[in-house]
Amino acid sequence: MSPLQLNNTNLGTITEVSGTAVPHYDRSRITPGIVHFGVGGFHRAHQAMYLDRLMQSGEALDWGIIGMGVMPGDVRMRDALAGQDHLYTLSTKVADGHVEQRVIGSIIDYIFTPDDPTAAVATLADPRIRIVSLTVTEGGYNIDPATGEFDHGNGHIAHDRAELRAGRHDSLRTFFGLITAALQTRRTAGMAPFTVMSCDNIQGNGDLAEHYFLAFAESVDPALAEWMRREVAFPNSMVDRITPETTDDDRAEIAATGYIDAWPVVAEDFTQWVLEDRFVAGRPAFERVGVEVVDDVVPYELMKLRLLNASHQGLCYFGHLAGHHMVHGVLADERFRRFLLAYMEREATPTLRPLPGVDLDAYRHKLIERFGNAAVKDTVPRLCAESSDRIPKWLLPVVRENLANGGDVTLSAAIVASWARYAEGVDEQGRSITVVDRLAGRLQENASHNRVDILAFLRDRELFGDLADLPAFTEPYARVLRSLHEKGAEATLDEILAEVGQPVGTVV
Repeated sequence: MSPLQLNNTNLGTITEVSGTAVPHYDRSRITPGIVHFGVGGFHRAHQAMYLDRLMQSGEALDWGIIGMGVMPGDVRMRDALAGQDHLYTLSTKVADGHVEQRVIGSIIDYIFTPDDPTAAVATLADPRIRIVSLTVTEGGYNIDPATGEFDHGNGHIAHDRAELRAGRHDSLRTFFGLITAALQTRRTAGMAPFTVMSCDNIQGNGDLAEHYFLAFAESVDPALAEWMRREVAFPNSMVDRITPETTDDDRAEIAATGYIDAWPVVAEDFTQWVLEDRFVAGRPAFERVGVEVVDDVVPYELMKLRLLNASHQGLCYFGHLAGHHMVHGVLADERFRRFLLAYMEREATPTLRPLPGVDLDAYRHKLIERFGNAAVKDTVPRLCAESSDRIPKWLLPVVRENLANGGDVTLSAAIVASWARYAEGVDEQGRSITVVDRLAGRLQENASHNRVDILAFLRDRELFGDLADLPAFTEPYARVLRSLHEKGAEATLDEILAEVGQPVGTVV
């Protein structure tokens, strides 16, 4: 018997054949309530999954998700989902090898906005849409790296600004233009706005989204910006779930159970979402399915960004240089586990805010366990990608706070030094490294001078500010970078651990 195609018609048979859990709610009754930009693996393993849980309990059928894509590559997601009634499989993988497959049904449509920007704006302006959510990555917010402000000189942004000033919607290119156009339409029609909910890995993601959307709106129409400032909510959130890129092996695993899914999602068994309760037009009852709805997200997001995300950077460059491709392979080496725990305990944790009821020691050790989950098959190159957006947001705030308070930055400096060595573009075995970063050319040019000028990489003030002028940072940075050149990643880590009193073989 050939595998079945995943679609509404075959759901019952798919359960019988594969044992996969499928939606038990009537998908024909779902109406749209959310538009989401950035329908990738993380959104489908996280926000869409939580909504599916609510729908399984008979709730939130008026909160169906319409996906939107603005980038040329988004055509692939549009076509994959359209070919299977916007259903997809979420495979949750536990470290012991257990796999739980579930078909998620909360996404009901997908619009590729370049096909018809006017129709996309009309969808966003539909009064049934009460939340517009975003997972557009750290680099998607159009930030000028030199100033930290909204980049008004971006060509696509300038185009959309001119279109909106002229009252046109038919060639809008960016999610900033599309969302602002919809809010402009609602304001003109006397309609209520929607909430803009960022789910990206950025500290203060809602505040940041508000700042940049208002900056764009101000450049279009100051009165519109003032209305948005008063009427639109931009809640902060902290999101957490390791979700590697989907591979052909993942598709084959699904097919082996009896059905075809063009784009399944794989994730670890851990998931967390902390969400600020600030919405202007209602929201799903997320707290009923495990979401922590709170008044202040900041302590939670600092814990996640500075422990989990920064630790990802702590393992990926050293690991890549040492020849590792899989994250769990890095964590199989005791020196990496001890280095990450030492960074979290000595440098990251002192910069966190009070978190009553949270066992930070247990959280740190849980992170090590999660990173070592071989079943997830997360890759080191994935963690190394887009470092110029990640390091300044996740790790450098730890450095700045510790320097200001007289704290140690030895381990943070080591992580930055490992990035500088990685950016040279060749590992310790002489193999070429493909540096995936919007600033790849600049980073590699800077790193090419590392052996002549040990602080060359650090002198990029748009990324590092004045760190190259601060001996408390440059001394451990230079020491580690020289050691990476002379001795390699593993021997360098051994020296670092001995220096901070946690050599391999000791008890942490």
